[in-house]
Amino acid sequence: MARTGSSGRSAGVDPEVLWSQAERPRRGRPPAHSRAEITAEAVALADTEGLAAVTMRAVAARIGAGTMSLYSYVPNKETLLELMIDQVSGDHRLPPEPSGDWRADLRGIAREQRAIMRRHPWLPAALPARQTFGPNTLAVVEYTLAVLAPVGLDAPARLETFSLLTGFVASHVTYELAQEQATEAAGRTSGELLDAQTRHLRAATATGGYPHLAQALAAPAADPASHTDPEAVFDRLLGRMINGLTAAP
Repeated sequence: MARTGSSGRSAGVDPEVLWSQAERPRRGRPPAHSRAEITAEAVALADTEGLAAVTMRAVAARIGAGTMSLYSYVPNKETLLELMIDQVSGDHRLPPEPSGDWRADLRGIAREQRAIMRRHPWLPAALPARQTFGPNTLAVVEYTLAVLAPVGLDAPARLETFSLLTGFVASHVTYELAQEQATEAAGRTSGELLDAQTRHLRAATATGGYPHLAQALAAPAADPASHTDPEAVFDRLLGRMINGLTAAP
């Protein structure tokens, strides 16, 4: 799964060992735990306490096992993280086949990603460390490539589009969660904080030093709700993202 070199540092997760080989049966008594059980407990711990709380010791305690015995199922945290990411990727509710409307299907993928990342707030931060694709993730990738088939992009570009779309969603969810935490910490509503930010920017642009920003602030929004409602904001930015991703170079 993951190897350790002579220096003691991990040599990375071996995808062939991790995904292509089932858990090997042991001689004697059946194992007391399973990789799936351990992964589920790690996900639950990350959901409630954050990714930093997921240590081998903490996960072992949740399943009632010794820390060292956990290593016989999962050799290190790197491998555990791969298992966690792939498990929650299985939450995607995607149709068996694309509808033929690739823009609508891409929106559906992004909305599913956003919902999953909000249910598992640790996921956006974990994705950059991912080293391999498990079976659940591969199913999402395959569906996305099928959705993009009519666009005219070559296969590598479609893979890049999937990565960029996922990166956009992860970044947006990270921003959403940070804003919600800031609002809660300040004891004010998001509308009140937005009004304060607007007043600050208007005061700054009144100096005449930021003419382009002043023009942007002065322009009336065609749909004010699209700039305040979280769902509308996501959909608006997502539409621009999709247009940019699929534009001819």
